[in-house]
Amino acid sequence: MTATLHTPAATTAVGPRPDITITVHGAPAPQGSKRHVGGGVMIESSKKVKPWRQDVKAAAIEAMPPAPLDGPLAVSMVFTVRHRPGGRPTWWPTGTRWSKSFMWRPASTPDLSKLLRATEDALTGVVWKDDARVVEYVRLAKYYVADKSGGSDVLSTPGCVIRVWRLPEAVSL
Repeated sequence: MTATLHTPAATTAVGPRPDITITVHGAPAPQGSKRHVGGGVMIESSKKVKPWRQDVKAAAIEAMPPAPLDGPLAVSMVFTVRHRPGGRPTWWPTGTRWSKSFMWRPASTPDLSKLLRATEDALTGVVWKDDARVVEYVRLAKYYVADKSGGSDVLSTPGCVIRVWRLPEAVSL
């Protein structure tokens, strides 16, 4: 029996400039669990999700062409979550030197995957027809406010920078 190894094409070549760039100002909120309140009604467990989705949708509407994108898309989302706390993080290794001047990434709540879900849902119907159109993430990250190690997508206040690239519908192999 002979096995054939299929090697996919190199990483998707997104253009140097995204088709759409959206800057959202507001406190990023994770999409958590839903809670059943009776009569088949489910509500979000976090009261912060709705305002975040409204902020994302409003920023997207300002940046968007008239119709949502359809077809395969690549996306980058860099979340700026809050100011860096002044105290030592709970995950910092015991016995390891620590100083307030050290920089570290927000390895705590909110979960990056839950921030992504809430933001994708807010963009559905505005930026893209369906979040299933997103086939690749070029960058997905979270930083504290003004952390310059994250580059120009890290904001001076909480929010998110979202970049979207259209990808070719079909590739000849």
